[in-house]
Amino acid sequence: MKQPLNRLVFRFMKPYWGQFALVVVFQCASTIASLYLPRLNALIINNGLVKGDTHYIWVRGGYMLAVAAGQIVCQVCSVFFGARLAMGLGRDLRFAIFEHALDFSEREMHTFGAPSLITRNTNDVQQVQQLVFMTCAMILGAPITMCGGVYMALRTNVSMSWLIVVSVVFLAIVAGVALTLMRPLFPIMQKRIDAINRILREHITGIRVVRAFVREKNEATRFAEANDNLMQMGLKAGRIMMTLFPFVMLILNMATVGVIFFGGHQIDEGGLEIGDLTAFMSYLMQILMSVMMAVMMLVIVPRAAACSERIMEVLDAANSVTPPDHPVTPTPTAQTPAASFRHVEFRYPGAEAALLEDVTFDLRHGETTAIIGATGSGKTTLVNLLPRLYDVTSGAVEVDGVDVRQLAPEELWARLATVPQKAYLFSGTVASNLRYGRPDATDDELWHALEVAQARDFVEEMEGGLDADIAQAGTNVSGGQRQRLSIARALVKQPSIYIFDDSFSALDVATDARLRQALAGETGNAAVLIVAQRVSTIRQADQILVLDDGAIVGRGTHEELLETCPTYAEIVESQLSAEELIA
Repeated sequence: MKQPLNRLVFRFMKPYWGQFALVVVFQCASTIASLYLPRLNALIINNGLVKGDTHYIWVRGGYMLAVAAGQIVCQVCSVFFGARLAMGLGRDLRFAIFEHALDFSEREMHTFGAPSLITRNTNDVQQVQQLVFMTCAMILGAPITMCGGVYMALRTNVSMSWLIVVSVVFLAIVAGVALTLMRPLFPIMQKRIDAINRILREHITGIRVVRAFVREKNEATRFAEANDNLMQMGLKAGRIMMTLFPFVMLILNMATVGVIFFGGHQIDEGGLEIGDLTAFMSYLMQILMSVMMAVMMLVIVPRAAACSERIMEVLDAANSVTPPDHPVTPTPTAQTPAASFRHVEFRYPGAEAALLEDVTFDLRHGETTAIIGATGSGKTTLVNLLPRLYDVTSGAVEVDGVDVRQLAPEELWARLATVPQKAYLFSGTVASNLRYGRPDATDDELWHALEVAQARDFVEEMEGGLDADIAQAGTNVSGGQRQRLSIARALVKQPSIYIFDDSFSALDVATDARLRQALAGETGNAAVLIVAQRVSTIRQADQILVLDDGAIVGRGTHEELLETCPTYAEIVESQLSAEELIA
């Protein structure tokens, strides 16, 4: 298998080979010009200055200026097209990671984690992008310069060629040692950037908890430790780099001294001209600088390789929830349930026991099904199987008579509207959030949904109404307001199946009652699935399922379960006094 960096570059370079060819052409032209300049300079010194031929100096000097101007133009064009190539490649990489991550199931999202995905889509891509730019702008011309410099130096003077060999060998040894020491550091560095992003994200999203428990100093200490770990790793890599460059400069200066020393003796003996000495020195510097560029490349490549490996991990990650090769179009009849769970079993990867076992029930159009149970009984996991956030371990989940694994994802999701346990709003406006499921909804439809969700009053009081700003995650509205806006967003979509995953927990009992009463007339022929903790929220449901340790231990109406299900009776008894006090 090819290295991740090679795979990554060649996979995304296809649209940019034309620009890369232009970069190569301009780099070759620039390099040829740089190699020709020392030769012109030698001719001016040998035939102009030494002989006092002013006309020759002006003519050859004009050639030098023209060649230098051409070199500048070629270098500018090379940098320009190299920058376009690198920026375009970075853009495509970021979009590919984002697009692929959108298809991830909950399992893949938990495997990578949001902080790591953010780092991979920003810092890791930036490192690869920097490598591509440096290659196009500077390093691409290094081997051409090295080969051309060696040829021109040998053409100028063969007897001092051993200086080139010795200098290059020493530079290669120094670069090899530095590369060996630095290579293991970069993967660790990227993981420590992940850790900083994770801690920062936890602190920002959990700021209320941090302040409630007066843990600001502890969080600051935790962040400082992660930050210090990254700094120490960066310093370690920086020290190796800083040790490398004095050795490189020492070799360059010693090579210069050697050329002057041995070249001076040859000039004194009449075997070498002054112009040829300056040309040889220039070629030696060009050779050694190209080697130095290669050293820089060797320093940049390991980090970019580590980053490309992390990027390819995301792009190569197979989604555990895959779309069907041949999607089936449902043809439901009047008797077909809106959704069905058939002997469903589910266990998380690596778990010893199943979280859900032999769960069977139907969701019918025009009916409300409620699920209640203790914390950790598997309620949220159960409803997550319906939109295929996970796939069942065994059994089947059907929508309109077709297994969800045989439905095209877009067709499945078009039939569902989910209000999650943790209400989430996107940055934008009230209207943009409500239209998330149906972009063509009118303002009147939005206001109607807000009215049903008991959210119209506070939206009217917000500056701008439907155009009022909503901050990221809805942090500028209260928890109850976020939940009501999420419910309104689901109502705007007008699906055939509504899923309310403990979506009424942040509402007071009175608002909860008004909302449920309004929902009863709004959902119409749709099937409604409600997960709740409060008995008052679900007591009017057509069917109540009692979940305990992943199994259904009771089903029926509120009155039936009070008589037949001890678990449900215990839940009602534990909540009755509290509800009576609130009432």
